[in-house]
Amino acid sequence: MYHTSAGVGTDTRSFSTALIHALRHDPDVIVIGEMRDLSTITTAITAAETGHLVLGTLHTIDAAQTVDRLVDVFPAMQQRQIRLQLSQVLQAVLSQRLLSCIAGGRIAAFEIMIVNSVIRSLVRDEKLFEITPCIEMSTGAGMQTMERAVADLVRRNIVSQEEAMMQISGPMGLQQLLQNGACLLKRE
Repeated sequence: MYHTSAGVGTDTRSFSTALIHALRHDPDVIVIGEMRDLSTITTAITAAETGHLVLGTLHTIDAAQTVDRLVDVFPAMQQRQIRLQLSQVLQAVLSQRLLSCIAGGRIAAFEIMIVNSVIRSLVRDEKLFEITPCIEMSTGAGMQTMERAVADLVRRNIVSQEEAMMQISGPMGLQQLLQNGACLLKRE
């Protein structure tokens, strides 16, 4: 196993330079602390296309915004090609938000998108607005929307409804999930 912990400015000039250097050692897995720039994202996609498992972080609020951010870094004339490449190499997106707990402390809520043929088509065809509904319909395949994750924390009395409403972009969807969950609990 080869591991490098290069300090940008000290050991290397940039993340992308360190990533290119790491690829010369033929790693199985590459972890990128944060994919911020065009060069780093380009190299990460290239590494994924050559069979490397690339794990990277972005500051985004959900799976759809993550895909959008990866594509938006590229100039407009390259975005169609990048959507195609990304649709072929992307395996999953895990988004997290830290919420304040009723009893104190914080807990993570997760949105999970596992890339399947439908998601690949949505990425390729620039239909990112359909990603969240697709995740919602794919709970049986291990996917979960952020709204469903937060609603579950509220139902389990770990997070207050007020905290949940502040954290979720679609509070009406959260209300519906909470009401549906309450109805399901009553039927059982």
